[in-house]
Amino acid sequence: MERRLTAILAADVVGYSRLMGANETGTLAALKALQTDFIDGKIAEHQGRTVKLTGDGMLVEFPSVVNAVACAAELQRGMRDRNAGVPQDRRIEFRIGVNLGDVIVEGKDIFGDGVNVAARLESIAKPGGITISGSVRDHVGNRLDLAFEDMGEQTLKNIDRPVRVYSIALGGPTARDTKDIAPAPQEQLDKERPSIAVLPFNNMSGDPEQEYFSDGITEDIITDLSKVSGLFVIARNTAFTYKGKPVKVQQVGQELGVTFILEGSVRKAGARVRVTGQLISSKDGGHLWADRYDRDLTDIFAIQDEIAHAIVEQLKVKLLPQERKSIGQIPTDNVEAYTYYLRGRQFLHRHSKSYYQLARRMFAKAVELDPLYARAYAGIADCDSFLFLHYNEDVAIDSILATSAKALALENGLAEAHASRGLALSLGERYEEAMAEFEQAIALDPSSFEAHYFCARACFAQGKLERAATLFERAADIKPDDYQSLCLLIHIYRSLNRDEEKKAAARKGIERAESELTLHPENPRPAYLGAAALVALGETDRAREWSSRALAIDPNDVLTQYNVACVYSLLGDIEPAFDLLERLLPHANHETKAWIKHDSDFDPLRNHPRYQKVLELIG
Repeated sequence: MERRLTAILAADVVGYSRLMGANETGTLAALKALQTDFIDGKIAEHQGRTVKLTGDGMLVEFPSVVNAVACAAELQRGMRDRNAGVPQDRRIEFRIGVNLGDVIVEGKDIFGDGVNVAARLESIAKPGGITISGSVRDHVGNRLDLAFEDMGEQTLKNIDRPVRVYSIALGGPTARDTKDIAPAPQEQLDKERPSIAVLPFNNMSGDPEQEYFSDGITEDIITDLSKVSGLFVIARNTAFTYKGKPVKVQQVGQELGVTFILEGSVRKAGARVRVTGQLISSKDGGHLWADRYDRDLTDIFAIQDEIAHAIVEQLKVKLLPQERKSIGQIPTDNVEAYTYYLRGRQFLHRHSKSYYQLARRMFAKAVELDPLYARAYAGIADCDSFLFLHYNEDVAIDSILATSAKALALENGLAEAHASRGLALSLGERYEEAMAEFEQAIALDPSSFEAHYFCARACFAQGKLERAATLFERAADIKPDDYQSLCLLIHIYRSLNRDEEKKAAARKGIERAESELTLHPENPRPAYLGAAALVALGETDRAREWSSRALAIDPNDVLTQYNVACVYSLLGDIEPAFDLLERLLPHANHETKAWIKHDSDFDPLRNHPRYQKVLELIG
């Protein structure tokens, strides 16, 4: 049995029985002509595969979520044009549903929840309309000029969990979300979810070392507000791009497409803490709410809870009972453990070997102080995952699995724990289980960079390049300073013959890698990934310079050797490339060996006599 994550399009003819009853022969002929003259071409154009036709409908799978939605939109627009002038009772119209989900593959057919949800989404679409799941909406991001209307969580027939549903508006002005469409009746605007960005709270302690605490408060408020289904909240990674920058509220609102901005400050001194917050309208800069909390440090969770509830109240958002309960839950009753956890999270975000090791010590201290602190266990698992993945550290996969299992046993809805478990499972080549964990992580937190990034790597290791590309694209959108996803996309696009996208990814990747290298010159990763991007743009001298820099920073690191070997291969420096491969392979894990098999960067080496030795070392 094969399983895979795929984008599924389900379509059905509206009023099929009525059409057949009125004119069976004409309806069948019209449907056949549509299929051959129009529908099949659109599906092929978007790299889809028709799984089956059911007389009154069809099931199609796509390796790319963006392609699936783009195809659905073009099909419905095309049908609208074809139906112009046709009497209403003779029109052939479709309902379409699109879902991203795990499917079971048997021969050419696919089954499972992913298919079932797509079919149920199709059933609630309007004639000529498209409904999509929340996971599809999150993956599409801003890549298509379509307007999305949030229909909230829907209970679908025979689906055991509510599904966040969006409909796509195909007419009128284009926008990223319905909140951007103007003008609109006031009653329609009142139904839309208020949108908010929480900017990094300022550290007013007079001690730069306390920055981790103000950042942690900000992140936890974002997390709490994100649990409210009636709010659209900008993700942490995007909000933190404004950290340390002078900002104008109206400009931020315009750039992020949000109506409200929350900003504030934190002053921590000994056992006391002062937190201020103010909610501002991005349209006119007017203050809707402001408050100051002078409390004991032990009240920090109560302060976060009060701020979240104040925002919900000011924006007149209905808070569901489960959401109220979720926001009120405290992660630990040990404030010292919480401060260690926040410190660890600060180090984790700096993304270098020494900081991962330091972060792990902070999380371990938090666990020592509170053995029931689920997020701290997830932090340890994340550190071990990154150390294994990016720095080839000797970390036992079973140990990562056990740590993530502990986190999930304490808090099953922890997205980062599911992502870490998925990574450990994929490193153990248990891909079916891994994909289920990644899907769960993304469902719990659609803005999880780790879930998308790890899942993309697992797909690449299996040779599923289209899926890997989609996931890396989403990861790069989620984390606006991430250079890794963009640089890894370059050779995937090369393999898929998507040359323009390859160059665009290279340009963005270099820009982000340069920024990272400036911030963390001790980290070889932006140097060697940036070198590959420079090769893609034909800047060979700079590519050699960046490769030398990476090897100088950490000459014994397996991933540094691997990626510099890629650069040498692309530059035609064949012998140095083989020297590095033969040097690293005895110390490489199975994922690195799998990458060598699929990595198009090594295509120039494959017909060389020395490549046989590489294959022997891969085993």
